[in-house]
Amino acid sequence: MATRLSRRKITGYVADQLVDGTHIKLVIKQLAGFLIDSRRTKELDLIVRDVEYELSRRGIVLARITSAHELTQATEKAITALVKDHTTAHNVQLQQFIDPAVLGGVKIDLPGLQLDATIARRLTTLRTNVKK
Repeated sequence: MATRLSRRKITGYVADQLVDGTHIKLVIKQLAGFLIDSRRTKELDLIVRDVEYELSRRGIVLARITSAHELTQATEKAITALVKDHTTAHNVQLQQFIDPAVLGGVKIDLPGLQLDATIARRLTTLRTNVKK
């Protein structure tokens, strides 16, 4: 009978492979194959989150940036510096999303941390405070 691997061991293995420089497509194929074979595909979101967290513990952070418009290089550099200052990251990867609904400002999502400095958030906060 095969032993069931814990999510911690799976995420540790994936993080090790990525840190060691294994091509990301190969790691994804291995992970997908394992999850399909072991019938654990429903855990994918949790495993991805855990891998991101494990990588952040090792100094590699994926920051998801949501803004209303394309960021300039100066803004990207400023966000990278901000993320490095607030984490122990030595390597920051930015993944940018454009969402006109945020109206302006920027939202930064990190593993275990979020900064929402969007105009939409400020308007929602203001609206909530006025109703009280």
